[in-house]
Amino acid sequence: MGGFFGTVSDSSCITDLFYGTDYNSHLGTRRGGLATFSKDRGFIRSIHNLENDYFRSKFESDLPKFEGNSGIGIISDTDAQPIVFNSHLGRFAIVTVAKVVNLKELEAELLAKNRHFAELSSGDTNQTELIALLITEGRDFKEGIENVYNKIKGSCSMLLLTDDGSIIAARDKLGRTPIVIGRKNGAFAATSESSSFPNLDYDIYKYLGPGEIVRMRADGIESIRKPNADMQICSFLWVYYGFPTSCYENRNVEEVRFRCGMQMGMEDDSEVDCACGIPDSGVGMALGYAEGKGVPYHRAIAKYTPTWPRSFMPSNQNMRSLVAKMKLIPNRAMLDGKRLLFCDDSIVRGTQLRDNVKILYDYGAKEVHIRIACPPLVYPCEFVGFTSSKSAMELITRRIIKELEGDDSKNLDKYSTVGTPEYNRMVNIIKERLGLTSLKFNTVEMLVKAIGLPKCKVCTHCFDGSSRF
Repeated sequence: MGGFFGTVSDSSCITDLFYGTDYNSHLGTRRGGLATFSKDRGFIRSIHNLENDYFRSKFESDLPKFEGNSGIGIISDTDAQPIVFNSHLGRFAIVTVAKVVNLKELEAELLAKNRHFAELSSGDTNQTELIALLITEGRDFKEGIENVYNKIKGSCSMLLLTDDGSIIAARDKLGRTPIVIGRKNGAFAATSESSSFPNLDYDIYKYLGPGEIVRMRADGIESIRKPNADMQICSFLWVYYGFPTSCYENRNVEEVRFRCGMQMGMEDDSEVDCACGIPDSGVGMALGYAEGKGVPYHRAIAKYTPTWPRSFMPSNQNMRSLVAKMKLIPNRAMLDGKRLLFCDDSIVRGTQLRDNVKILYDYGAKEVHIRIACPPLVYPCEFVGFTSSKSAMELITRRIIKELEGDDSKNLDKYSTVGTPEYNRMVNIIKERLGLTSLKFNTVEMLVKAIGLPKCKVCTHCFDGSSRF
């Protein structure tokens, strides 16, 4: 996915920019980048590969070269960023959290207009450069960003650092990804994760609405474009992506996870000895389940944070599977002879959970029950970079549907509707293949209720296929 941070201050912004960007590290692992602007030196930029090291380690030695009172930073799971552009709109640096589904189509359109692409990512067009080119087709930044909104399929939120030292923040037209504005004395900031703010002394000033565009200066915020009425914010922000202390649309991540678990615990008739969370995103749900069910919470699996602190995995599937195994350590003393109920955020391929369950039994677990914070993932996400999956067949649900129907796209509405024979059969097959005593998924209705927004404002497409471009 990815996350960004930008700040403009009446004094040097370097410390806030460095730590604010680092607080988005759980959102991506491929590349990190920083850009600042100073009147004396103009734009200063640095980009590093993060696949083998952490943001802080890569950028600490670069900090002395940066100067200025405004800057933007990115943790990217896609292309190398920031991009620095010179255009009729002036010079600007740009970072994006985006998924451009029709990138090839737009690339061909721009090439036909005699435009060119200089920033290739692994041989492919850098989608942030493509977005910047679409912006420069406008007569001003507002018109250029609206051009992006109108042309791309997928989603795009962005920060632009301009050559007057201001920062333009523009949220995706349907608000699929968030931007939160923070304020402190003499400075404003914009970020994907509000958890960037507390330790830097920012207070949440506002949540940008869908399609809203603002310009930040140290002494205030100027509205460039009012928000759209329609919103489709990704529900997976609360299920998986988000850091526990972050808020989107004024709904806290940990609170939503706790409510999901508590409601499932209150309604669950399974006989278990304790509830456990699979770190990290399953912990809040398990705490809620334990309270709702009236059973103790036990930490039967611990995450080895000294060397595996981040949630996302390397892009290589074999290495990702190895990391998934190595970072979680079961505690035999808390497992032996117990009827255990584990909470987790989701089941995508199922391989990681299957391996974990085997280890739990090997370590003496009497029963292993699983409760999942979201409904089964039946539809691949077309709107944000939510997994590295390249096809629907990487989803365990679609592989089972193909086995049962001979076509992985047949009767998807039935398989995604709770209580149908198709849904029940699919869930039972997943349970058996993972070796579970019982398996239950959250429902769309319960998840939306826990988030606390109207269903029409929340994207649940990967569960029910309900959203469109």
